[in-house]
Amino acid sequence: MLSRYLFPSFLFLLLLLLFFSPVHSRFHSSQDLISDGVHHRTGSPSVLLNPIAAEESSCDQTYGFLPCTTTALGNLFLIIVYGYLMYLAATYLSNGSELLLQILGPGIIGGLFLPILGALPDALLILVSGLSGTTEEAQSQVSVGMGLLAGSTVMLLTAIWGSCVVVGRCDLHDSVAVDGTNTKGFSLTGTGVSTDIWTCYAAWIMAISVIPFIVVQLLQILNSTSGRHLAILIALILSILMLVAYCLYQVFQPWIQQRRIDYVKHKRVISGILQNLKQRALGRLLSDEGEPNVDVIKKLFRAIDENHDGYLSDIELKALVIGIWFEEIDFDEDDAVKKIIEDFDTSNDYVISEDEFIAGISKWLNEAKRVGGSSTYRGPGSSKFIQDFQLQTKREHDLLGADGKQSDKVVGDVENPRWTSFKAVLMLLLGTLIAAAFADPLVDAVDDFSDATGIPTFFISFIVLPLATNASESVTAIIFASRKKQKTASLTFSELYGSVTMNNVLCLSVFLALVYIRGLTWDFSSEVLVILIVCLLVSAFASFRTTFPLWTCLVAFILYPLSLALVYVLDYVFGWS
Repeated sequence: MLSRYLFPSFLFLLLLLLFFSPVHSRFHSSQDLISDGVHHRTGSPSVLLNPIAAEESSCDQTYGFLPCTTTALGNLFLIIVYGYLMYLAATYLSNGSELLLQILGPGIIGGLFLPILGALPDALLILVSGLSGTTEEAQSQVSVGMGLLAGSTVMLLTAIWGSCVVVGRCDLHDSVAVDGTNTKGFSLTGTGVSTDIWTCYAAWIMAISVIPFIVVQLLQILNSTSGRHLAILIALILSILMLVAYCLYQVFQPWIQQRRIDYVKHKRVISGILQNLKQRALGRLLSDEGEPNVDVIKKLFRAIDENHDGYLSDIELKALVIGIWFEEIDFDEDDAVKKIIEDFDTSNDYVISEDEFIAGISKWLNEAKRVGGSSTYRGPGSSKFIQDFQLQTKREHDLLGADGKQSDKVVGDVENPRWTSFKAVLMLLLGTLIAAAFADPLVDAVDDFSDATGIPTFFISFIVLPLATNASESVTAIIFASRKKQKTASLTFSELYGSVTMNNVLCLSVFLALVYIRGLTWDFSSEVLVILIVCLLVSAFASFRTTFPLWTCLVAFILYPLSLALVYVLDYVFGWS
């Protein structure tokens, strides 16, 4: 795998150094020319009086040896080359992170290092955009960093989000996508993708992560320069705190998620047992008044108590659990029995008496009535609430993706962990070095291309740079979505929302620190507005639903050109910038 990426990297760099040399341009005036005695000549004479002393202008070579040029085509070529190298850096970081995740698993690695490494190329480009040169030069070049920050966010939530809906679409049945089916073609309402509830949580977090943007923009109403400088500091501190909080959440998320899944599985067991007891009961589980029927519950206790000793042991409860078929659920029977005993055994003797069984079943029945919303059921039809409760718990189970099946990204045994660890570390180091080395030349090339063409640097960095730094991540997301499963769709959209969240906290922290330390002017109202509009629209849409019909991709695709148009109108028509 390493040789596959190393060869094109060194080949590109070699071609760059061998065949693209810096271009110098020389300017002269009429005072430097020698007259040939022919005064009526209309053409420009070409002989210089003092060619050595003539005024000369040339581009500045990054690091003193990397090629540079003052022409538009030359800088376009450099942008392509340096952009490809940044793409390779992002690919190295992504592949190295995946290998490291296989070895060490989630937690610190999956929750902390992987998100930071994923955002590293963007963060480095933002950092170098205003790190060098005078304050005036930094103020000019820092728009490259803001363009990248806004462009990455908008591209991920519009073009890539919409593409994932298109390639991942499945037939919709009862507003839920059916895995692996696509018989309706490109039906705007009959096809779509479904995600789990954790994806909604990721969208909520993404919405919260825009708070630093709002703070820094609102505090710009302060008239004094020192007040605006203080506003940037406040937003920087808030952004760093949110970055730390998000990383901690990512670290503990697997534990939180597992606890939630275990709880929902326990509710599935409860609903299955209640359904089984209802079928075995010689009478209704609820009385005409809607209260638990104690006499019927006693009969059930005696039926389960096989040795008739007046107590239910773990063996008798396990026989009950094993005898129930739980649809689409994978669980440990011993663990299920342990949780049942914990629910019922108030005397802590590890057996369940008749009174404890009555109290425990009564508690379950009341919980089922509350969750199922069927407390109004009375008489012969009152047992319907158990079916409602079972359907509700099944839906929760499906939303959490807690089917117990092997996920698409599995942390398992690695055949050669030592070599895999070495390869992972080498990829991470190589990706970091390439990103650090070529971030500054890429920013210079963008700035020079802007000077040569007259196109504002923001629009160049908004469109071009995210293609380099997010290409690997975008291709992976689209490939995962094309598998047409709820699990892979959930993973795809969760990672998109997570990437935008890291942009909003990590990359913004770097940008705010740069502006604060260099004493730059915050002049990015239109760019911030675009980020807020796209993030809040998508998060509001994704936070309260888990199914996205195909027509939603059209909304996402339209948002991309509208974002560019909005920045142009605000900056160049209304003069916001």
